[in-house]
Amino acid sequence: MGSDHQETTSVRIPTIDFSDMDLKAPAASCWNMVKSQVWEAVQEYGCFQATYGDLPQQLRQAMDAAMEEVFSLPVEAKRRNVSDKPLHGYIGSSPVMPLYESLGIDDPETDHGVQSFTNVMWPSGHAKFSEIVLSFSKKLSELDQAIRRMSVESLGVEKKYMEEQLNSTCYQLRLTHYREPQTVQEKKIGLKAHVDQNTLTILHQNHVDGLDVQTRDGEWISVKFAPQCFLVLVGESFNAWTNGRLQCPYHRVMIRGHTARLSAGLFAIPKQGYMVKAPQELVDEEHPLLFKPYDYIDYLKLRSKEIGKSVESPLKAYFGV
Repeated sequence: MGSDHQETTSVRIPTIDFSDMDLKAPAASCWNMVKSQVWEAVQEYGCFQATYGDLPQQLRQAMDAAMEEVFSLPVEAKRRNVSDKPLHGYIGSSPVMPLYESLGIDDPETDHGVQSFTNVMWPSGHAKFSEIVLSFSKKLSELDQAIRRMSVESLGVEKKYMEEQLNSTCYQLRLTHYREPQTVQEKKIGLKAHVDQNTLTILHQNHVDGLDVQTRDGEWISVKFAPQCFLVLVGESFNAWTNGRLQCPYHRVMIRGHTARLSAGLFAIPKQGYMVKAPQELVDEEHPLLFKPYDYIDYLKLRSKEIGKSVESPLKAYFGV
């Protein structure tokens, strides 16, 4: 299990370049080359940095400014971001994570989703904020679809399961603010070690590093975000759907400096009612079934119970075979 007290290593996670590829109509040779790199990375590390030129630096900077603006709102306004789903809506700081707060935008790649959030935060509207978030989310959703398409092709089950996998998810954009520690006594753990429960996460940050990823060997890698790069992370639901073919890495945020850190993560999340279930073609003697079928929202609710908080792997505890 991931620990918050281990030191980091100098090992680097892979960087994969998507910049020369038209994700909607890619050349076969370019697609296959990048696909092989993606497949190697998600098996060994469960993550990689993606260089993605289709989302320009100007839009990334605009997203940073938009996050600064929304987090500067009074806490009463941010608390209006509510949801009946676990881990959606506003999450404020706590004694365990005093530096952390985040907001959730459901369906951020749609006009309706973005406007619903914007109108809650700014009842009189905020067209510029909506435009930035919508453009940003649409671009990242295209990258998510390409990465998952490559993964399904690498598994050799694309003819039967491609559309199911791509249509099984919806999106949430989670905006996160880690304030700088005010005193020596304050913990510098921005976000404790954990694995993502969703399918796939694509993460953008401002200029402040702090994200660490754990390798298979238990070593922590301090991620140094390269220009134009996003971090891609495999979640538990994709690990379960592939019957354990992909690594699902622990990661954490450590605030080591004296500057606030901002991040925006696009989460591909299994839709409510969709049963996460490994294709039968991925189950054999060498790869016995690891998890029983499960509903993602039901799993999140179980995780929030006391037993879910006390075991190393709640997914295995509740749905392991």
